[in-house]
Amino acid sequence: MNYELLFSELGERRIRIALTGANGGFGRTFLAQCRVARHVDLAVLCDRDVEGLRATLLALGYAPSALYVCNTEAEVRAAAGGTALVADAGWLAQAAHDIVVEATGVPEVSVEIAEAALRRGVHVGMVTKETDSVVGPWLNRLALEHGVVYTTVDGDQPAGLIGLVSWARVLGFDVVCAGKASEHDFVYDARRGVVTHAGLSHPVPGLDTMWGLGADAAATLGARRQALQAFPLSATPDYCEMNVVANSTALMPSCDALHYPLCRTSELADVLIPVEDGGLLTRTGAVDVFNSLRRDDEASFGGGVFVIVRCTDRATWKLLQEKGHVVGRSGKYACIYQPFHLMGLESLTSVYSAVLHGRSSGSTQQRPHTRMVARAARDLHAGETLAMGGHMHEIEGVQARLVPARQTQDAAPYYLAANRRLVRDVARGTDVPQAALALDGSALARAWAQMKIFDAD
Repeated sequence: MNYELLFSELGERRIRIALTGANGGFGRTFLAQCRVARHVDLAVLCDRDVEGLRATLLALGYAPSALYVCNTEAEVRAAAGGTALVADAGWLAQAAHDIVVEATGVPEVSVEIAEAALRRGVHVGMVTKETDSVVGPWLNRLALEHGVVYTTVDGDQPAGLIGLVSWARVLGFDVVCAGKASEHDFVYDARRGVVTHAGLSHPVPGLDTMWGLGADAAATLGARRQALQAFPLSATPDYCEMNVVANSTALMPSCDALHYPLCRTSELADVLIPVEDGGLLTRTGAVDVFNSLRRDDEASFGGGVFVIVRCTDRATWKLLQEKGHVVGRSGKYACIYQPFHLMGLESLTSVYSAVLHGRSSGSTQQRPHTRMVARAARDLHAGETLAMGGHMHEIEGVQARLVPARQTQDAAPYYLAANRRLVRDVARGTDVPQAALALDGSALARAWAQMKIFDAD
């Protein structure tokens, strides 16, 4: 794809952007790229830490004379021609803009920002995957009703994987499995016999003996999991992202906990394949996540995305294998992958697609195929609050599971349960029902109630 031709109508046009959660990790990467992009004006930036946001912008090289810290709606209007910095997302409408890039990471706030923008005829690029996992299909339909675009955003794994799946389907590939690497690799220092993952290091004696899959891949994968059990082997954000992908592609979870095999990139076409061919999958057309295992002198998968496809012509794929492509030992399956995601550095392609072409870079056919449910990891008691915290957005005492939506009509979506008070007990190992949550005043709950429109379809 030639992107200069694709977006040739940019010409001298300036695209006006509103960004929320502007001083977060995504926000910084996005602002860094906007600093060098030729067709972008930052109309209004919103973050609770306005002074911190201003400091970030100055560090990125933005001119201080163009930055206006605004404390009233009138000041936002007066900042036209520069960049308004605000703490109140309700003031976004006071600055003319073509698209809101929503990156607060706070579902209760995010859903209100997105809904308000769509209703006033402004495109929305949704970075807050927590919101997307709960009510993305409804927000997508709301956008269609108002003649604007609601889209996942390039640079994050959901959009990257949706793009790779759609590319494969357009070319006629049979997608057996699609997924992503977990956020951090498992990096093996063979000299010391130590594995490092997400800042944690542990000795793992004997890992050399299970470095190859051997004749029994399942047994080797089980041995690796046992050897690395001191590390966290799954992560809540992965379930959220795969929920977004499933709702956009109709691929279904491989199993409700996902498999998370510890494997090397070169092994994917032998692992995430049907069980009858020696793999882990009991269904095809699935989404899954793997834990990327590599030596410290090997390149990272970079939290990237992949598809496993069937090899319809053995000779073709033998030729490709000789060129270094990942083909399984049976010759039946191949892995095609993109070993990176660049966060906000590549998000402007989604902005341009929405504003110039009126097209989502994700999917306009989102439906609630799956639900990321909140499942009690211990006995939960009436009166306690399901507190969510940390950069992994995990709820204490609750596990995330990804299941077909039709099987979970009463179960609460994971992020609907976040920071909610329980009004009744929930036993360990059961899904948290919506009726067990105090939802009065919740914007996310009001939006979730609108998802019933899909029941009649």
